[in-house]
Amino acid sequence: MVLDWAEILTRIFAGVGCGALIGFERQWRARTAGVRTNALVSLGATLFVIMGAYSFHGPDADPTRVAAQIVSGIGFLGAGVIMKQGASISGLNTAATLWASAAVGALAGGGLVWVAVVGTAVVIAANVLLRPVGRALDDRVGSRGRENNSEVEYTFEVRCAQENEIPIRAVVFEAVQRPEFTVQSIGASDLPEDLVVITAVVISQQRDDKQLEHAIADVIRAPEVLGVRWTADDLEPVD
Repeated sequence: MVLDWAEILTRIFAGVGCGALIGFERQWRARTAGVRTNALVSLGATLFVIMGAYSFHGPDADPTRVAAQIVSGIGFLGAGVIMKQGASISGLNTAATLWASAAVGALAGGGLVWVAVVGTAVVIAANVLLRPVGRALDDRVGSRGRENNSEVEYTFEVRCAQENEIPIRAVVFEAVQRPEFTVQSIGASDLPEDLVVITAVVISQQRDDKQLEHAIADVIRAPEVLGVRWTADDLEPVD
């Protein structure tokens, strides 16, 4: 088969361009696999398909075998962006986007440039337009379902005099050292009138306000404590 360099370059630039467009949406949302990753995945698929089309000849040659291996091989890369954090699993949508980028690159490498462009637009539209649809469906589960299945970030604040900061900080630390909590941070900030606020942030695998109330009971009873407040925020899984 005679090499048509203009056609090959068109396929290569189409592949890397489509992958970069898909990655732009991912990086705009601060996801793990951004512009470079998706562009390289799409480019790699493009080059593999071009290699299959131009490098193998003869009655037993089957260029489609190369494209078939791309479909299975991209799974190893997709597995690298899937993470399990407690009860939540994140990165599934990013892995699926990488898989779609490989498909777009394979289309471009096979000469179906316009199909690759349309596929790119559909992938971006799916990530952008279907996002609010997914949230609406999650809302129908109800707050009770989300509390039982979502990780929660508790922020616990204690006010005291600056002279009592060290002992109260130790009491706060002991209070949040429980098996159901993962301590994220404990810090202190100065307030007017020689006061200080000690802030502890912990993660719980499920919403259980009574556990937090039991944990801070000793803190509330401390005479040096002037005020206590806490808030809870459901952690949204990263797609």
